[in-house]
Amino acid sequence: MGTKAMKSEPRVTQRTLFSWIYKRHIKLQLLLLVIICITVASRVLPLELQKNIINDAIGMRNVDLLLLYSGLYIGFVVLAGALKYVINLLQTYIGQQTLRAIRRDLFNHIISLPLPFFRKTPPGSVINSTVTELNPVGEFIGQAISTPLVNILTFLSIVGFMFYLNPVLAAMSMVIYPATLILLPWLQRRMNNANRRRINSNQAISGVIGESIGGVQEIHANASFRLEDRKFKKYLDALYKNTFAVNAYKFGIKFHNNFFQSLGPFILFLVGGYMAIQGRMDIGAIVAFLSAYEKLYDPWKELMEYYQTYQDSRVRYSQVMNYYDTIPAYLALPAGRDPHKMIGRIDIQNLSYEVNGNIRLLDRINLSIQPGEMVGLVGFSGSGKSTLALCIAQIYSYTGGSLKIDGRELDQLTKADMAVNMGMVAQHPFIFEGTLQDNLLYSCEAQRLQGKACFSQDTELELDRIIEMVQQVGLYLDVLSFGFRFTLDPEQDEKMVGHILHARAMFLKNYSQQLEGDFEPFNPDRYILGQTVTQNLVFGCSAKPGFTLDTLSTNPLLLEFLDKQGLTTPLTELGYAIAARTVDVITSLGKGQELFADSAIPEEDFEEYADLVHRVEPDDLARLVEKDQRKLVKLGLDFVAASNAMAHISSELMQRIVASRPVFRERAESLAPGVFQFYNKEAYIPSESILGNILFGVARSDVAGAEERIKQRVMQALIEEDVLDRVLEYGLRFNVGSQGDRLSGGQRQKVALARVFLKRPPILILDEATAALDNASQARIQHLLERNFKGKSTVISVAHRLDILKGYDKIAVLKSGSILEIGSYAELIAKKGAFYELAHGR
Repeated sequence: MGTKAMKSEPRVTQRTLFSWIYKRHIKLQLLLLVIICITVASRVLPLELQKNIINDAIGMRNVDLLLLYSGLYIGFVVLAGALKYVINLLQTYIGQQTLRAIRRDLFNHIISLPLPFFRKTPPGSVINSTVTELNPVGEFIGQAISTPLVNILTFLSIVGFMFYLNPVLAAMSMVIYPATLILLPWLQRRMNNANRRRINSNQAISGVIGESIGGVQEIHANASFRLEDRKFKKYLDALYKNTFAVNAYKFGIKFHNNFFQSLGPFILFLVGGYMAIQGRMDIGAIVAFLSAYEKLYDPWKELMEYYQTYQDSRVRYSQVMNYYDTIPAYLALPAGRDPHKMIGRIDIQNLSYEVNGNIRLLDRINLSIQPGEMVGLVGFSGSGKSTLALCIAQIYSYTGGSLKIDGRELDQLTKADMAVNMGMVAQHPFIFEGTLQDNLLYSCEAQRLQGKACFSQDTELELDRIIEMVQQVGLYLDVLSFGFRFTLDPEQDEKMVGHILHARAMFLKNYSQQLEGDFEPFNPDRYILGQTVTQNLVFGCSAKPGFTLDTLSTNPLLLEFLDKQGLTTPLTELGYAIAARTVDVITSLGKGQELFADSAIPEEDFEEYADLVHRVEPDDLARLVEKDQRKLVKLGLDFVAASNAMAHISSELMQRIVASRPVFRERAESLAPGVFQFYNKEAYIPSESILGNILFGVARSDVAGAEERIKQRVMQALIEEDVLDRVLEYGLRFNVGSQGDRLSGGQRQKVALARVFLKRPPILILDEATAALDNASQARIQHLLERNFKGKSTVISVAHRLDILKGYDKIAVLKSGSILEIGSYAELIAKKGAFYELAHGR
């Protein structure tokens, strides 16, 4: 199966390198032509002026001529340099603009390729091809016309001037250039072959790196570091060998160019000197000829470099384009019409799907689905149920039979037709880097770009729909939790800051006594066990961007303050106790990475602290060198009593730290005004989250359920303040991380479900879309499907849990790529066939 119509514009992979040059920026290329002509003249005229300065001005002792010719000389030199600068800028602009177009067209082509293509193409290879390998292509395109033109004209002009000065000497000087035209291509061909091998090695090593990073969890689980190193070394050796060969030929070409450049002056000195001695050539002509010959090398050198760049770019371009020269299975957009509107009738007859020529994953499938029906696909692993769903979704291209939607054969429909009418949720959905809201609206935004909006243009209505859907799929508390963690900018969110401060007052008034054992309030007279010693001492936060309290432990002013307050010694003792206990525990348990997750000592610093503990006895702490003392003081300052069981902070030290707060504040305000913002019930804390600001304290991590009880009360305070929806908006701004790695598996599936439910497609395909959810969440989603989609959308669900299919209209049971039986849940149970066996685990 495949594309039935072709675009008038050829695929990007079938365009020649020079097609990008001749079809873009024609006006700029013409402007370059004009600048080049002026540049050539400004390069040659100074050569004639050199001869005139020596023969006419200096030889005739004419100062006026000397000044005139010298002024003209420097003027043409400056003009030539300025015009060369302009040419370089225009070349760069043209090259980078065209490279951007190539990359964009190639990227759009690559993401439209069939899924089987990506099974043999690692992401690293795609990245390397589209980014690194195409860089020289952009440079070549920018200079493709201007560089050969300006240098050929310059070369010919200088050669003409040399024949004007002395035809014999010029002819002898030109003899060496045909020789170089024979040797250079020979070297270049070998360099091209080596370069092709280098590019292939580069792609291979990118793939290996991408695979290792993608499977790093498996590598850690198997401790297969040496195995991966051996695999990586094999490709690294090939890359080294091929890169070395490329550079060897490249340096050989440079040697060739430099050698032939030196032959010219040799001929000039030998023959020209003889002619001058014989009186057949004046000194001015010799100087001008020598200068001309030296300048002749510049355009020749640039032409040779251009030739090398062309060969390199041609190889790279052809390698990249040939690799991706695969025809997309389906057209992206319909020609001359809008996407079809479908009701969701699906007719499948004798459908087959083969891979690798003869492996049949689907075998003569027959299935009829009416609009609005809910159909379940079940079977043991490898039965073909997911493959069938992916064929219906136009993800796989079936290889035999017929699959029609609303009477239209699937391979006649474009991707846009399917996207407008179909939504799909996979077992392992992909979440894109960006905000939670970006991911929830991903399908709708794609629709909007095709002129098919999911919502009206009312932003508030759109937000209401998002929040409603977030509630329905069970993401509400997660989004609210993300919102609680949001940090406001007091200048940009002044009104919201006022609401938060008012909510704080209500919270502390109404709930602080109820939650007395669940959190520690910021009390200037009490030590806060859930904070570090540094935070307790400062009793505030940083007000200076880029400055954090974590860096304060190494500040000389703080260390001086600790000495004056008599805190250095007890903090050193506390740091030593933490270090000794941590080193003892981690050493005895085997230094596993999991032990360092909650350790006060980072893994990279462990050996230093272990050495310190072994060198120093507790009785020797008073005689520590300054470096060791600072290390221990830092451990003491970073100590959190509530969560670090490796040591104990005495009540006396806690009282001394609390007593030092006002002294520290006074000193900080005099020496570093504006650096700290000290806790105040009436003031917003910029570095704290919304939750932290309302709580005005620290939740007890050692009390079960404390955080949830606190969040419930904070939620009530926000409802009373009528800003809970605003906090939810902040939660929707949460950045989910690369591939959604800041979300749990269940959260990722809920995001994917909400994403497709917001789209409300006429056809909905769920490929084990609730596999990562708990039973309650699965039941919620099933209830949502039956309430909002049954009878309104065609739902096809691949499922392992059979009990969730009780309300479905029909269930198809597959085995080895064929349908064994079809019927409702009750009918199939009563039949006591394959479905009955699946349901009873037989």
